Amino acid sequence: MSYEPNAPISRRRLLQAAPAAAASAASLHAPWVWGQGAGTIKIGYVSPLTGPLAAFAEPDKFTLEQVRKATAGGIVLGGRKYAVEIVYKDSQSNPNKAGSAAAELITRDKVDLVIASATPATVNPVADQCELNGVPCITNDAPWQPWFFGRKGDPKKGFEWTYHFFWGLEDIIGAFAGVWSQLGSNKTVGALWPNDEDGNAWGDAQIGFPPTLAAKGFKVVDRGRFQSPINDFSSFIAEFKKRNVEIVTGVVPPPDFANFWNQAGQQGFKPKAVTVAKATEFPAAIAAFGDRAEGLTVELMWSPGHPFKSTLTGLSSRDLAAAYTAATGRPWMVTLGFKQALFEVALDVLKRAKERSPEAIRDAIAGTNLATTVGPINFKTGPVPNVSKTPLVVGQWKKAGKGHELLIVDNTLAPSIPKQAAVEAIKYA
Repeated sequence: MSYEPNAPISRRRLLQAAPAAAASAASLHAPWVWGQGAGTIKIGYVSPLTGPLAAFAEPDKFTLEQVRKATAGGIVLGGRKYAVEIVYKDSQSNPNKAGSAAAELITRDKVDLVIASATPATVNPVADQCELNGVPCITNDAPWQPWFFGRKGDPKKGFEWTYHFFWGLEDIIGAFAGVWSQLGSNKTVGALWPNDEDGNAWGDAQIGFPPTLAAKGFKVVDRGRFQSPINDFSSFIAEFKKRNVEIVTGVVPPPDFANFWNQAGQQGFKPKAVTVAKATEFPAAIAAFGDRAEGLTVELMWSPGHPFKSTLTGLSSRDLAAAYTAATGRPWMVTLGFKQALFEVALDVLKRAKERSPEAIRDAIAGTNLATTVGPINFKTGPVPNVSKTPLVVGQWKKAGKGHELLIVDNTLAPSIPKQAAVEAIKYA
């Protein structure tokens, strides 16, 4: 993943870009129907096309086009051929909107299967609506603990209709600690955890970062939850400087992190490592930092270096990334693999269902055992009912030409994914 630094965006340029952005959004909301058959199978898809989480949805249009090509002849379910229709809904990066979008898909659009992606703010309310209404649902791109325990899941029972695949907090804590342990720091970690599903789970005293990091010898400086969006991080930065924080972590939307990192530079705060989830995964967010992007680290759930391929297209991870860049003119991004895998699993489920009924589709989800772009998905493997874990590594932004590229620097928890470079402390001018 690499980029060329962006020039400052003027109001005039923003106004010029607005019609194109609106057209892109409109095209995603247009009917996506393809294939031939006696009837039509409907898949409802909820994603944050707009709002602070919109970066997660950037690959949606490209992915839907790949689905269109893969299902051009329809799919066979229970011995009958059906056309495929995708009904797309924008969550607007808002949990209430995500829930109402799922309710619309269920009650008005009468979809056969609901899928959703991108943070608990999207997947939790969607899954809740499906569980309430008895509609099969598959989600990803949110740690499994906020998805499962955030929805009051009971490990002894699980859920009936909703399934999820992604890594867990134990994975990201282990991966982050593995990277930080290589840097020779004082092991003092400043936390940026917002008052949302992710932030509350990550900062939880029982299942979150604090107890595990303490057991590994790290000291956490936690000023408590903050309300997102937030413009002023001065009090956090002052506390971090006072407590000699050398590592910063958190789970922060890109706009909030941009405020923090810019203010850290202005106020002379120079940690050795900044490893903040959500915030630095995306090329567009990184581009705004210029030289200050170098050395930032982030969880890497998928990349061209992952040794997996798609059951939807047959493309390897590297070829999928290249195809995305060729089609869009943009660098690959981490959510691309999970968008691909979400539809891989959805279509595999529908093809294996014994009949077109909610119960048959649900049973097919429960029986999933599929090698996907992001690794094997098997909902019988746990660690709790309805969940399948995927591998996780850590990447670091390194200087490359006029921009930066994201390279794998720690694979402790997933040695089958090759390491590409050594991790380094952030360098300051």
